[in-house]
Amino acid sequence: MDVIIAGGGIGGLTAALALHAGGHDVRVFEAVNEIRPLGVGINVLSHAVAELAKLGLLPALAATAIETRELRFVSRHGQTIWSDPRGRFAGLDMPQFSIHRGDLQMILLDAAVARLGADRIRTSHAFQSFEMRGDRVAVTFIDRETGREAATVEADVLIGADGIHSAVRRVFHPDEGPPRWNGILMGRGVTEAAPFLTGDVMIQAGYAGRKFVCYPISRRHADAGKALLNWICDLRTGQPGAPPERESWNRPGSLDTFLAPFADWQFDWLDVPALIKGAESIYEFPMVDRDPLAQWSHGRVSLLGDAAHPMYPIGSNGATQSILDAAALAKALGATHDAVAALRDYETARVDMVARIVHMNRQEGIDRILDIVEARAPEGFADLEAVLPRAELEAIVGDYKRAAGHAAAPRPAV
Repeated sequence: MDVIIAGGGIGGLTAALALHAGGHDVRVFEAVNEIRPLGVGINVLSHAVAELAKLGLLPALAATAIETRELRFVSRHGQTIWSDPRGRFAGLDMPQFSIHRGDLQMILLDAAVARLGADRIRTSHAFQSFEMRGDRVAVTFIDRETGREAATVEADVLIGADGIHSAVRRVFHPDEGPPRWNGILMGRGVTEAAPFLTGDVMIQAGYAGRKFVCYPISRRHADAGKALLNWICDLRTGQPGAPPERESWNRPGSLDTFLAPFADWQFDWLDVPALIKGAESIYEFPMVDRDPLAQWSHGRVSLLGDAAHPMYPIGSNGATQSILDAAALAKALGATHDAVAALRDYETARVDMVARIVHMNRQEGIDRILDIVEARAPEGFADLEAVLPRAELEAIVGDYKRAAGHAAAPRPAV
């Protein structure tokens, strides 16, 4: 089939590679003038890495990213609550990777250019509209800088992978309004520092509204005995509702905003204020999502990634679920010559699962264990079992991992 993808982010490029591997004719149209390695760190869970491995990208990922050993939940006093092995350390066939978002996008872009051809990746083409012409969909793109029409092209299928502010989604939901903000502002940065713990651990410390997340993202630094640490500060700064202004992964943030609430978070194994102060740049981003949709596909048009299911960045599911969408889309379009039926099958395979994740992330996902410990033992604990019994803890972890499609059963802290 002939497929147009609106959006050249992680989901859109993965879909392009997966569809091309299935023999489809794919074109990607991206709104920005140049696709550059922007953003900070992200995690890609093992089941999504498995899909990237099928596309031949495992060597590039392994050479760039950190293979995550464990996800460790700790209190704001630095006490371990839960240690969850990840990827191959949990007995899975594939690793979990911590990587700079820009590095992942460049790996995908380089592969797409090499396999599809540079002429199949068009920048400065923002989705404007579409219309049905018989059994084809005609898609019009504009150049945002000039406001002029850049192209009108036809295909069998249009996939909107154009992010949380998706113009494709807006066609079907014109009155949806801005994303939903939960009142938490995230400060994000990357700092060169010494490795902490075993050098391949991701930590979540604190509780909702005052949380610190940190993990290494660079194989090059690790090979030199150093660490490039991605960190996130979550701060509750407002009431849930519309975000204070349109979010951007690259909006400058203030050191003063994020340093003071974590000024005394100096653990034996990690100096949180030093990391915050050591970042070359700090970005801020309101934690937002949208209500899940019951329907993604409309005839020959469907949605993918954040355009379909933007979710709070909890549980490493943002990029992961976009990659899984791409794999499911390629499978559905490869199973039939009926494009409309294929898009319905793709939606059926994905829509309920990601809706559950969106709702569970609104309840903090696994991070709820941090809130429970903070509420029950705000000054720290001597006996975790007396604060959060193991059975209760394992039930929370297991429920979320099953909903998110994890293959391995939870293991107790050690």
